This record gives sequence, C-alpha cells and structure tokens, in this order.
Amino acid sequence: MSNLPTVAEVAQMIDHSLLRPELALDDVLAGCDLAAEYAVASVCVKPADVEAAVERLAGTGVLVGTVVGFPHGSATARVKAAEARAALSEGARELDMVLNIGRLRGGQDDVVLDDIRAVVEAAPGAVVKVIFENAYLTDAEKIRACRLSEQAGAGYVKTSTGFAPSGATLADVRLMRANVTDRVRVKAAGGVRTLDVLLEMTAAGASRFGATTTAAMLDELAARRAGRGIRGSCA
Repeated sequence: MSNLPTVAEVAQMIDHSLLRPELALDDVLAGCDLAAEYAVASVCVKPADVEAAVERLAGTGVLVGTVVGFPHGSATARVKAAEARAALSEGARELDMVLNIGRLRGGQDDVVLDDIRAVVEAAPGAVVKVIFENAYLTDAEKIRACRLSEQAGAGYVKTSTGFAPSGATLADVRLMRANVTDRVRVKAAGGVRTLDVLLEMTAAGASRFGATTTAAMLDELAARRAGRGIRGSCA
C-alpha cells in the first residue's frame, strides 16, 4: 500500500462539486460540511450559493470556488468579468470559467484570448481554471485552447463541465498536460467517479479533480491503505 498517496494528499486534489441545478441550499450546505470533514481543496458551487458556502466553511481551510459563463461559455467577456468580480466580492477564491466554445471552433483565437483574459484580469489573486468542454473539440482545438489559456494567464486548463455528452478522458489529460508549461496545471472533471480513475488521471498529468463521489473515493483510499482492499466499491 506504500505506493498509494495519502488520503490527505488526494483530498487536496479534489474540488467537491455542488453544481447540479436541482440542489437546494440545504443540499449545498451539507456538501460543504462533507468537504470540511474530508479537508478537500475546495467546493465548487453555483454563483447564487457562494456567500452561504463561504459562511459555512469559514475557518475550515476549504476554499470556495464558483463558475463563470457556465455551462456553455456563451456570455460576453464583459459579463464574464462582471461575474468574476461579483464572485470574488462574495468570498470566492477560485473561478472555473467556460471559454467561448463556438468562437474557438470558428478560429477566432483573438476573441477567445480576450474572453479568458477578461476574467483573469477581473480576478486578481484568484485561481482561474479554463473549461474547454472537450466533447465538442478536436485535438487541434484543444491544443489551441491550452495555448490561449496560458497566454491569458490562467492557472489551470480543465477538461469539462460535467454537463456535456462526455467528460474527462485519459487521452485529453495527457494532451492538455503536454501543451501547457509547468506553470499551468490540469483539472479533470466529468466522470471522475472512482478512485482508480482519479489515480490513473493523476499519473497522466492531472492535479485537480472535480468530483461528486468525494467521500466514496477517499473512504476507499483509506481502506486500501489500511489493507482492507475494496477495489471498485465506489463505482
């Protein structure tokens, strides 16, 4: 079991996702409590839930993140920047923004660059993660998105929202890791529901994960490290 990361190490790779549209505020607060219990890196909540999450997680060390231009990326750069400023004013410290997918596919790289840069500049001190929504992109488009995100000053490139036809894949994680410098990290989201998938994607180059099965994955890791192997129990 010594080759496995510790539970604390993996917990600090997880953004506990609370983005489903049907979640009531009580559901979000319960998710915040779970995030605090497991000491994950952050929660990622809907913009309307930021203030409540910040209050709930005060003093726990768990950061609050939210989304910008979610889930389709089609808002204007001005609107996305306003979303970013509002989120920071309410206590968010990490922002997962969806780039303008249609403009990227249309070859309008200058528009995509300005779109990402508007959020980065509106959020000094915050971590900005750029969501590509890879289900809709070719590999060449993903590579361009990597380079534009880094040029704009983003801290992470991210595979997916979790709301498209498919989510993170090992091939995409490897491609994205290969096309940004060490300054930019890779976040995998969408379908990261088991410990084995998380560990495989870590080996492929991801260092942060959007997850809803946080407790199951971390409990399984604890069990494996204790020698009570229960592989596949959180599938």
